[in-house]
Amino acid sequence: MLLAGDIGGTKTALAVFSAEAGPRAPLAEATFPSSGYESLEAVVQEFLRKESRPIDRASFGVAGPVVGGTAKITNLPWTIDETRLGRLLGIARVRVVNDLVAIASAVPVLDASDLHTLSAGRGVPEGAIAVIAPGTGLGEAFLTWDGGRYRAHASEGGHSDFAPRGETQWGLLESLARDGSHVSYERVCSGIGIPHLYAHLRASGAAPEPAWLAEQLARAGDHTRVIIQAATERTPPDELALATLRLFVSILGAEAGNLALKVLATGGVYLGGGIPPRILPALDAGEFVRAFRDKGRMSALLGTVPVHVITRPDAALTGAARVGLDL
Repeated sequence: MLLAGDIGGTKTALAVFSAEAGPRAPLAEATFPSSGYESLEAVVQEFLRKESRPIDRASFGVAGPVVGGTAKITNLPWTIDETRLGRLLGIARVRVVNDLVAIASAVPVLDASDLHTLSAGRGVPEGAIAVIAPGTGLGEAFLTWDGGRYRAHASEGGHSDFAPRGETQWGLLESLARDGSHVSYERVCSGIGIPHLYAHLRASGAAPEPAWLAEQLARAGDHTRVIIQAATERTPPDELALATLRLFVSILGAEAGNLALKVLATGGVYLGGGIPPRILPALDAGEFVRAFRDKGRMSALLGTVPVHVITRPDAALTGAARVGLDL
C-alpha cells in the first residue's frame, strides 16, 4: 500500500494506492488546506488516523526544488525530509520529488481522455518527452527512455533568460529589466507573469483599460484570474485582457519550442499546470503552434512533435503515485 501526496502552498492532496489498482485509481483520498498545518507530518498523521490499510511506502510531489531528498516548500514554512518523514510516520520507503517531476511521471499513464491535442505531429516511440507547466510559476521537466520505461528528470528551466520575439516582447523585456533585475521566462509566462504583460500593454497603449476592469483589479487579490476571465468569459472579451492572453500564449509557445529543442522531445510536449486547461480556445487559435514552430532551420522538426494539454486535474497526484509504486 502506498500513500501519495501532491503538496502545494494552498492545498495538500493525499491518497492511498495499491499496485493492483495502479496510479490512476486511488482507494481513498482527501484534500487539506496546507496553511492550517505546521508540517506535512501533521497532515499525513490526520489522514492516516482514518485509514485502516497498512501503509508501507510513501511518495510526495512538492512545489519546490528537491535536493538530496529534502525540499523547502514554496509559499509554506515547511521543510520536508525523506528520512525524517519516514522515521516519524513509521514508513520504510519514502520518496520526495519536485511537483513537475510528479506531473511528468504521470505522462506515460495518461490516456486520450486526459489530453487536449494542439498539434498531432508524429511522435517517435521512446523519444524524449518535454513537460512545461505554467501555474503560479513556470515549471519544466522532461522524460527519457531508459530501455524499459520512461523516467522523469527535474529542471529549473523556467528561470532561464526570457528571449523576446518581435517589437512588443522587446519592449516588455526592456520595461521589466529597467531596474536591473533578471527577467526569466517565469516572470512573463506564468500566473505571476500575466499581470506584467497586462501592465506593459496598458502602459504602451495597446488597448484602453475599461473602468470596470480597473475596479475589479483594484479589489482583487489574484489579478491573473481577473485578467483571464475578462479575456475568456465575457462577450465580447475585453480588448486589453485579450491582447494580454494572446501575448502570453505566444511566449508560452516559444518557450515550449525552446524546451523541445533542448531535450529533443520527439516523443511529444505536454502542457501541465493550472493555466492551460482554462485557456484552451486561446491555445487552439493558432498563435501557440506558430510560436512553437518558429525556430528557423528546426521549424520542420518541431512540426513533427506532438503537443498536448494535460486536462486531468489530479495529474500531479497520479504521477506521485507512479513514482511511489516503483519504489
